Amino acid sequence: MSGAAPGRAAGPDGAGPPWPLLLGVRHHGPGSARAVRAALDACEPGAVLIEGPPEADALVEFAGQEGMRPPVALLAHAVSDPGQAAFWPLAGFSPEWVAIRWALSRGVPVRFIDLPAANSLAMAGRTEGDPAEGPLEEAAEDPAGRVRVDPMGVLAETAGYDDPERWWEDVVEHRGTGAEGGGAAGWADAVGPFAALGEAMAVLRAEYGHGGHEHDAVREAHMRLRLREARREFGDRVAVVCGAWHVPALAGRATVTADRGLLKGLPKVKAELSWVPWTHRRLARHSGYGAGIASPGWYSHLFHAADRPLERWLTKVAGLLRAEDFAVSSAHVIEAVRLAETLAAVRGRPLAGLAETTDAVRAVMCEGSDVPLALVHDRLVVGDVLGEVPEAAPAAPLQRDLARTQRSLRLKPEALERDLELDLRKETDAARSRLLHRLRLLGVDWGTPAASRGSTGTFRETWRLRWEPELSVRVAEAGVWGTTVLSAATTRAEAKAVDATALGEVTDLAERCLLAALPDALPVVMRALADRAALDADVGQLAQALPALVRSVRYGDVRGTDTAALAEVAVGLAERVLVGLPPACFGLDADGAAEMRGHLEAVHRAVGLLSEIRADGAESPDGGGGKDGGGGKDGGLRGRWLAVLRALAERDGVSGLIRGRAARLLLDDGRLAEGEAARLMALVLSPGTAPAEAASWIEGFVGGGAGGGMLLVHDERLLGLLDSWLTGVPAEAFTDVLPLLRRTFAAYDAGVRRTLGELVRRGPAADQGPRPVGDPPAPGFGPGLDEDRAAAVLPTVRLLLGLDAQHDNEGNHENQYGTEVPG
Repeated sequence: MSGAAPGRAAGPDGAGPPWPLLLGVRHHGPGSARAVRAALDACEPGAVLIEGPPEADALVEFAGQEGMRPPVALLAHAVSDPGQAAFWPLAGFSPEWVAIRWALSRGVPVRFIDLPAANSLAMAGRTEGDPAEGPLEEAAEDPAGRVRVDPMGVLAETAGYDDPERWWEDVVEHRGTGAEGGGAAGWADAVGPFAALGEAMAVLRAEYGHGGHEHDAVREAHMRLRLREARREFGDRVAVVCGAWHVPALAGRATVTADRGLLKGLPKVKAELSWVPWTHRRLARHSGYGAGIASPGWYSHLFHAADRPLERWLTKVAGLLRAEDFAVSSAHVIEAVRLAETLAAVRGRPLAGLAETTDAVRAVMCEGSDVPLALVHDRLVVGDVLGEVPEAAPAAPLQRDLARTQRSLRLKPEALERDLELDLRKETDAARSRLLHRLRLLGVDWGTPAASRGSTGTFRETWRLRWEPELSVRVAEAGVWGTTVLSAATTRAEAKAVDATALGEVTDLAERCLLAALPDALPVVMRALADRAALDADVGQLAQALPALVRSVRYGDVRGTDTAALAEVAVGLAERVLVGLPPACFGLDADGAAEMRGHLEAVHRAVGLLSEIRADGAESPDGGGGKDGGGGKDGGLRGRWLAVLRALAERDGVSGLIRGRAARLLLDDGRLAEGEAARLMALVLSPGTAPAEAASWIEGFVGGGAGGGMLLVHDERLLGLLDSWLTGVPAEAFTDVLPLLRRTFAAYDAGVRRTLGELVRRGPAADQGPRPVGDPPAPGFGPGLDEDRAAAVLPTVRLLLGLDAQHDNEGNHENQYGTEVPG
């Protein structure tokens, strides 16, 4: 038979099953999995061949170990380019997985017979986005745009079904095998469905040829060669578990020479394979080998439910809804079962399928609402199951180090998205933070930073975690940088620093290095930072880079990192900003002025923070240089910055938006007396200033984002000036200034706008002079501050901010910056 196709041989006297036993299946079909198990029990082959990459033969033994929990996947990646990868996913209800476990439990040899991953990866090349899944022809769209045949869809349409999933459920999933307890059915009953499906596929192949799957000929030639090898090694009693589409090609006749000719000259790369965890959610994606299953959670239930699958499923649904505080009782379950069975009878289905159960759940348990039904679909129909791989399974060095670190930090990968709150004063939480930051630097986004619901101090971090199977490929890719997470992140940071072209990239990198605790990478990053800062003459770029740099110094102080050199660079960068910012504020259009206002605010915050930090990262002796900005280098820096703000606030030729914001920053900082602020406003709102420029100044001074509404509420003198100017704007100019004013005041809270309206209706004090005796003040405002009433709200404020819970034994608590202040 060396020159012929793998012919079929019957058992003794023609009484046994035809060998080799070709079991055509639907990937990840629980009905196919049950049928495969029944056929193997009935026929007891001497070897089992599986559609999959032959390089996985060395890994198949791990499938039988106790630590292996499906869903899992075989991951193949090119050694020279780990991002060039492919997956072969296997769920607990996959026919291939059932065949592997059956063979391992009985000591039967298992071989994979598909095209080697070394060839399929080279033929597919590297694609953008997610790695490919499984066989080459199903890993991507047809490049020529031709329609590929869906054999199940054609058979369903022929049978009069408009939904292939529903047809498959009726014909296969709801069909009993009679052999689930251990092979009670005869071989003819067990093999019969596979023979019928093979005949149907033969008709389809005769009609459609390769059906748009152009690489099938190459793959099937390799399958036939491997089948011949297995028959020479193990005899004719060989079972083949493969996609039903391939059965006619394996049963047909072809010469060894022809098959080898098809395989000659195929491109090849060096590939490595490993087991990785998979998820039900990933099985539900509509791409790749065996994927696109609409309901993996439902299929898993059908496969593992020993009896009464409908009742067990609806009980699961009720439990989920009750856990989410929906009023669902056992009576709902009973009624839902009855409705699902009735719907199945009316629709002519042998058993209630997913469509019937979904309709019953919507009507009985969800009261017609799709909102709780979406929860059922997400948690149960699809599911968040994440598989497990034993520690002994082969893995890249970086993957092993990551797994060890995850175990030591008790940070288990999970498919379900969850929030992780970290207190960086605790060593375990600090180590978790370092790991997540290092992984992000490597492009492994297991966790993403999220807004904290509690304290906003730098001792707190919140992460949103979710492990996706694709991250295994990212870990493999990151393996080129090092064998441990720390060494890989360090090398990657150094490479990014050398390749960075913009100052902002380097400052961001410096901040990430501090967060990830990469002290060995900091010298390289610091040199790159100094070089870029010296060459960058764009004040906007410098101003944009300064806040991140100052945050890095602050993080170093919080995390106990030596940031003296970083602080020196930050001070030097701030000096350059102080010199270059005033000239850069002249001659700007509206968009340029708006961008510069953002830089102004960012630099103001950065200088304020920098002034409180000595070059060695400790607090300055005078807490920031004192009110006059003196007291050392940082204090002098703050003083010079305030002088820059004053110059901008009073200088003609600078956009009103910038002048107004500079005046407001000075006022908020206590460096501009209220009378001086009123003088500046009066000058700007005088008849000599164009209405549009005056409106721009108002937006900068009392813009909604700066709390200007409360400033006007509490300073009726400023409100009176504004009211007088607004009522005196000429009619022809009012239309031009209205959009600016609307943008300014629309950002105020509703309560602030209402109070301002009441004050204006009553008439501001600036217009009325002293209020007559007995004249009631505006609602909520008295003649002075009532300290007792103000103090009454403090316990509630402390409770909302969580300050009481943060008291230590000495009565101190953490403020919003993460530092301890007296209670």
